[in-house]
Amino acid sequence: MEYAALFLAAFLAATVLPFSSEVVLTGMLIAGYNPFWCIATATTGNWLGSLTCYWIGRLGKWDWVEKYLKIPASKIEKVSNRIKGKGGWIAFFSWIPGIGDPIVVVIGFLKVRFLTTAIWILAGKIIRYIVWSYITLNTINIIQT
Repeated sequence: MEYAALFLAAFLAATVLPFSSEVVLTGMLIAGYNPFWCIATATTGNWLGSLTCYWIGRLGKWDWVEKYLKIPASKIEKVSNRIKGKGGWIAFFSWIPGIGDPIVVVIGFLKVRFLTTAIWILAGKIIRYIVWSYITLNTINIIQT
């Protein structure tokens, strides 16, 4: 049940809610849950949430982007101008809070190849959660000693 909550938190954090999946992940690591499964669950949820943003962008419905993702058109226009012509590798930076979701939506809107985009998003997300978990677990160890 806890892993399902982590998955949902990570998924929503990458889509419609300004939510921090790291809070749930940290709580589970502190509680002693398996770090591998925590990282895998958070990564999968956040990755699928980002892919949802990609497909919403790909549909090209700006009203959906503003309504469901709560991203203003002005922010998307700004990100779009920076991304044009850079390919799917820019999706790696989808892990960055605040700009990650607009990046993915714009990549979808620009119809950048899905497979390339999905792989780069996955790489960014897994590195994000590995680094976060490493820092959390080291902090726990320091506090306990």
